Amino acid sequence: MSGPTAASDMDAIVIAAGEGTRMRPLTDRRPKPLLPVGRTTLVQRIMDQCLGPVDRFVLVVGYRSEAIREQVGATHRGIPVEYVEQSEPRGTAHAIGRAGDLVDRRCLALNGDVLVDDDIVETLAAAGGTAMAVREVPDPENYGVVETDGDRVTGLVEKPSAPASSLINAGLYAFEPSIFDAIERIGASPRGEYELTDAIGREIEAGNEVRAVEHDGTWLDVGRPWELLTATEQVLGKLGSSEEDQPGGVNGEFAIGDTITGGVGPTDDTEDAGERRIDGTVEADVHLDGPVVVEDGARVRSGTYVEGPVVMREDADVGPNAYVRGATVVGPSARIGNAVEVKNSILFAGATVGHLSYVGDSILGRDVNFGAGTTVANLRHDDESVRTTVNGERVDTGRRKFGVVVADDAKTGIDTSLNAGVQLSTAARTGPSETVLRDK
Repeated sequence: MSGPTAASDMDAIVIAAGEGTRMRPLTDRRPKPLLPVGRTTLVQRIMDQCLGPVDRFVLVVGYRSEAIREQVGATHRGIPVEYVEQSEPRGTAHAIGRAGDLVDRRCLALNGDVLVDDDIVETLAAAGGTAMAVREVPDPENYGVVETDGDRVTGLVEKPSAPASSLINAGLYAFEPSIFDAIERIGASPRGEYELTDAIGREIEAGNEVRAVEHDGTWLDVGRPWELLTATEQVLGKLGSSEEDQPGGVNGEFAIGDTITGGVGPTDDTEDAGERRIDGTVEADVHLDGPVVVEDGARVRSGTYVEGPVVMREDADVGPNAYVRGATVVGPSARIGNAVEVKNSILFAGATVGHLSYVGDSILGRDVNFGAGTTVANLRHDDESVRTTVNGERVDTGRRKFGVVVADDAKTGIDTSLNAGVQLSTAARTGPSETVLRDK
């Protein structure tokens, strides 16, 4: 990631006001932008990607805004952060307009819950004037379609039945201050929101050039629980090739696929081993294979087998005799115990899977506790993709393997069986030997 430079002369307006209803029950107690991805949160990740061109952040907050203020604070990596409130969801244009009293120069405008590559943020910043990211898709009728003449945007149409192009609006922008005047001149759309596309249309009508910046890299709207797994897979998939996540100490003593026979504690060695970062403690007879990060205070106990990409956050505790594999994040102070297998999953802070359990392709919220012998099913017998609940409706995830979504403080009794696609609500409980086939 790039850091701030002397040439930094832009604001970044980051929209982090939404409740994220499609992410329930994970957003019952937290705003969606604070969901973890890799070694950080969604909103802090996009802020990291702005560090080069930006010398101030303006966060638009709303739902559980105090949590974002506490997590992000008054500065982000040394850059000042200011906050404005959007007390009710009235559309993207309304959210950006809330920053109008603070911002009087060119700015980036980004959603705090999207996953993109660093280069698109840098390209937008360098484009000059007003610019918007666009991307080509095979089904443009499901998106806001962008009409262009060369790289100049000539029109925007929301979900047209007969799209004039296959380019869609990717929801990432660089604006001149005139955007705030355009926002003030638009009215509410039929769905009662103030649409940013309407404001951009006003800019075009006024003769202000809007440039289209094509982006063919990573772009993921992290809106539903399985998309948080996809985001984690993509971020952790880059651990072996880049500084994608936050920098940590590096242990350069071990090759990929090593078995640690003597144990290792934290090291001050900063030589880049490429795929192995050990700041915590790895006991004897631990096998590490592939990209593995063990943060400060984390412990991997004897007999554990780890197949990366795996991140063990600060003060996590794994093993003994555990098996952890496949794009897994073990959150701060989370616990994976004796004879437990965890595959391609996210454990939030304080989650515990103590012993004799299996967790696959699942998300476990803060302070979840799985009783001994809890087993997660992550595959349908008919090999159809798994369905789960979004806003009260059963939805096809498109994933052949998808386990469970467990909200904060839920607990299972011993020998609980959880069916694929099941959700456990905040503070839910299961009894001993209970088989859970429906959301609870």
